[in-house]
Amino acid sequence: MEAAHFRAKLALDHPALSLLGSLPQPMPDMSSTTPRRDNYPEIAPYRTGRLKVSDIHEIYYEESGNPDGKPALVLHGGPGGGSNPTMRRSHDPDTYRIILFDQRGCGKSTPYADLRENTTWDLVADIEKLREELGIDKWQVTGGSWGSALALAYAETHPERVTEMVLRGIFTLRKVELDWFYAGRLGENGTAALYPEAFEKYVAPIPDAERGDMIAAYYKRLTSDDAEVRLEAARAWSTWEGSTLSLLPDPDREARFGADDFAEAFARIECHYFINDGFFEADGQLIANAHKLRGIPCVMVQGRYDVVTPVMTAWALKQARPEAELKIVPDAGHTATEPGIIHEFITATDKFR
Repeated sequence: MEAAHFRAKLALDHPALSLLGSLPQPMPDMSSTTPRRDNYPEIAPYRTGRLKVSDIHEIYYEESGNPDGKPALVLHGGPGGGSNPTMRRSHDPDTYRIILFDQRGCGKSTPYADLRENTTWDLVADIEKLREELGIDKWQVTGGSWGSALALAYAETHPERVTEMVLRGIFTLRKVELDWFYAGRLGENGTAALYPEAFEKYVAPIPDAERGDMIAAYYKRLTSDDAEVRLEAARAWSTWEGSTLSLLPDPDREARFGADDFAEAFARIECHYFINDGFFEADGQLIANAHKLRGIPCVMVQGRYDVVTPVMTAWALKQARPEAELKIVPDAGHTATEPGIIHEFITATDKFR
């Protein structure tokens, strides 16, 4: 079938997919003679600590790499995902002072899975408190998925504190983005059209009468007083995301996302942010305020086949920030561990050394 005719038919059959019609055409595959970069070797933190950021919350943070190097903050996803050792490996440890922290309610931060005083702007304030605690004047800010949204929120609030940005899997919490992933009807819209077997499991805990607003239906269960109701909902919500993250399936990752010790904080905090529209004043706020980032070098790395945070958002941000570099990886989905994503992310952080 001719490509243009196929795309038109696909848009008619799946209305949400028409959003992809204005996207740039696929980039050519990377030359087989050009080896892809890998993450830097595993390293351990040279310092860990805890910072009291409110009467309720205390966050865990760590530093690795070169104590006298260029400061780089690496923000994890979710919200509620927590940091992990692989995140230390996206920067050259000989030249960067690499800082990670667990956002409120997740990872090693306490209290676990707590939704009180847990908003985007609380996290932005926490980043500033951490910067001051560490005696850093300016730093590079990086992050993927929700980490890209938080990086944008922080940089738009404190542009004078940011030297560069490297973002991956661009997410800005617009309604169209949340609807794409969470609100589709089985086999008809967004990610549901591409992963119907996984979507069927995602909607299973929700009665038909409540499926018109999946985020609200899940929030009701994730905040239930019944622990088993919360856990059932958390497993289903988290596994849905875990099963759609990469171009190729990863059963081990899907199992990790469904584990109780990860799923409850991840699902509760994500849904808490999403039902509150990210705590933004207006839909599309991060893209509308992108002019505040003028003068901050930025590289965006985006998988062509990312169905969690589709390329439409990276493209919209690129239109708002024409000076930013957008690297679309032709053979990748959403996760940070796909080879093409790693290559472009490492290439960007190396460029800013």
